[in-house]
Amino acid sequence: MAVPEFLEKRNVIAQWAFDTRPVLGRFHLWLEDVEIDWLDNNNHVEFRNEITFAGGAMERMFIMTAAVAALGTRLFGRFGEGKDLDKRANNRIKKDADAVSAYLMSESLWYLTRQLPENHAVMVCLGEGLMPKGGETPDMGSNPLLGFGRIYARPQVAILLDRLVQRLINNPDYSWDDFMARIKKEGITIWGAAIDTLENTSRFAKGKDTGPMTVLHVFDQPLSVTRPYEGYMGTLLLPEEVVSTAAANSMLVDFHTPRAIVMEAIKLAYPGITAKNVHVWTLSGKTREFRLGDLWSQWREAGAHIAEHGWKLPTGKLLFNDSGTYAPTYSVGTWHDDAGEQHLFLVDGYSATAEAMQAASLAPILNLNVSLALFSSRFDLPWHREARIMHLDAEAVDFENLLQKEAGEQLSKDQTELYRQCIRDARDAGIHVEKNTLSVEDFLPNKKWDVMALVGYMLDDPYTGAPGVEKVNADTYKVTVRLSTPHGTKQVKLTLKFMENEIDRPLVCNPLLIRFFHGEDYKERAVKISDSGRIRNELQTLCSEAMEHFGVNGMFVHFNLIPKDVISPDDQILLKEILVWYKKHHPLWFNWLEIAE
Repeated sequence: MAVPEFLEKRNVIAQWAFDTRPVLGRFHLWLEDVEIDWLDNNNHVEFRNEITFAGGAMERMFIMTAAVAALGTRLFGRFGEGKDLDKRANNRIKKDADAVSAYLMSESLWYLTRQLPENHAVMVCLGEGLMPKGGETPDMGSNPLLGFGRIYARPQVAILLDRLVQRLINNPDYSWDDFMARIKKEGITIWGAAIDTLENTSRFAKGKDTGPMTVLHVFDQPLSVTRPYEGYMGTLLLPEEVVSTAAANSMLVDFHTPRAIVMEAIKLAYPGITAKNVHVWTLSGKTREFRLGDLWSQWREAGAHIAEHGWKLPTGKLLFNDSGTYAPTYSVGTWHDDAGEQHLFLVDGYSATAEAMQAASLAPILNLNVSLALFSSRFDLPWHREARIMHLDAEAVDFENLLQKEAGEQLSKDQTELYRQCIRDARDAGIHVEKNTLSVEDFLPNKKWDVMALVGYMLDDPYTGAPGVEKVNADTYKVTVRLSTPHGTKQVKLTLKFMENEIDRPLVCNPLLIRFFHGEDYKERAVKISDSGRIRNELQTLCSEAMEHFGVNGMFVHFNLIPKDVISPDDQILLKEILVWYKKHHPLWFNWLEIAE
């Protein structure tokens, strides 16, 4: 007998609420409704078809994690408050938004991993945020993030892995192979993660209508990255058909291929397509002209259309290219217009490491070919020079001469040392600096791999047409999450109701330290042992560059290394008072903390 539709709906909601109760409970949310739209045309059915390596219950937990991060950031991340503010004030808004999104994601992962099998862990291997945003200038400072080495697991597993990660970071004689051998010996399974808790932060702070999202990619193995790392990477995203057809005609197509030859390959793959119907998404703006101007010229000379800001996408939404290199990946491919003409949309240019790796891991899901090229974290030179410089030997006695030759201009001693350090940073982090181009497999130790690609939409997404957070009433919101895997794709819309009043909701969703900065009295607040872990976690998120690890579990906080744009001078004074107070009144719980002047 068929189950009545209304009863089946109740069953779906009940199972989702049961599976995701740790995250719902942490943020005092009630699950009102679940709407599932399968996008893969494989006749998948909820509960009967699991499309992730994590299993159905964990799959739903990760989806809820992305949803909560998107919802909480949209409501409590100071959306739009940076509009019309000067650069410094706007940057403050962005830092706060990044802090809230990172906190929401971190807390969700913590509660999610209480449900992991006892020998499993989630390890953050790449996180977007180490570099400045909004103009990409040094004065902006790094951003709050979830970065390398953050472990989420049951306590015994987390303690062991934390110690091993510290050895990986601090001991040059402890290699990736040593780390993996110990993991294998202990029988531990690590799921690696690449995270951007708030993609398009600048658009979020300025209150734009489209773009901001949270991006979480989880892999069935750790990424082979051995240090906190973020740089830039050249990215060329094409349909696999273009590259395979070119190979069959003895043509090599990768990031270094002249774009006129790439256009030839496109015409081989799609006979009859006209050059003007090849639409290239690339970052734009005056700050990028020196870096990418030659690339733009090559495409224009080949007859392609450099898609401009405001160009209408096949979804009917308007493209933006001031930021956001990840989301356009979902639009790469061909379509026919009303007149029957074929069009191709592709992505070219560069992005930050985490975004590049995330986009590359979508390749087998979307049938794409993604070619990556290593750039520095400075990216002060044109793209083709950057790509060659990063292959130089930083320890060569004639490094300075080789660098000057590849740069094509005279560089100062400081610039020379910065590039030398960029090469060392990439090398020491396990990035394959010796390879001409990179692919997603260069970040993964095993030949076979699997991925869950999750996107939680804070605002409408032009590339997939997915809606952002929708307000139902004063207490209830709808949040859309897309899950893409090699085994299927679905879009889930969750209706979530806050169980707290409007005054208390920000307290539930904001980091503890941020709450203290905004006036909550830490001395009058009831202290729990969990406050120790929360504050440790928040310090690593807010100002990781000021943290120095020592011993088994110790951490120095160097206040002279905390950027003023991340935590204002006044808040730094308050932060020191807070840490001193906790250390004095709860020395056992805070024995890991040392304050450096």
